[in-house]
Amino acid sequence: MENNPSSSRTDRKTIERNRRNQMKALYSTLNSIVPHQRPMEATSLPDQLDEATKYIKRLQTNLERMKERKERLMGIEKPDAAAATSSSGNSSGTITTGLRSPQIEIHEMGSALEVVLTTGLDFQFMFIETIRLLHEEGVEIVNASFNVVEDTIFHTIHSKQIGDSGSDHDASARISERLKKFGQDGSAF
Repeated sequence: MENNPSSSRTDRKTIERNRRNQMKALYSTLNSIVPHQRPMEATSLPDQLDEATKYIKRLQTNLERMKERKERLMGIEKPDAAAATSSSGNSSGTITTGLRSPQIEIHEMGSALEVVLTTGLDFQFMFIETIRLLHEEGVEIVNASFNVVEDTIFHTIHSKQIGDSGSDHDASARISERLKKFGQDGSAF
């Protein structure tokens, strides 16, 4: 009977020692990730944790600032709460978003074309129509992708000309003209 309490006490000590060693390893890993402005050998563990917390908060603030900057550069503005509530105007409380007119950018790189199509959610058909137009012009689609940010869709289409290279510029100009006309009109092909 006396062996059991002693054995149990030894097991608890071993478990506690293992837990402390594991915590020490985790603190060491955290300490190695966080950049320091002063030597960490002389800094207490609570101070190290406080510094890590401040560093993580700075990273979160920087991330938010970068997201806002990205949205500004992409031309996306967040509606403020007052405008959102006043624009809803209906009893269900849903917020209505404005229509975003489609924009088309064409970048010619030799025999390759990059088409960047920016649309709202209401103009999704334009991507398919753009692909159809490119196929009609004898262009091979190399890659097509899209990103959705709130109520805006950014389509990117990479393509290359098929056929003789002498008429590449004329074909690119014709494709550009058709795409621009389609972007303005939304239906003119």
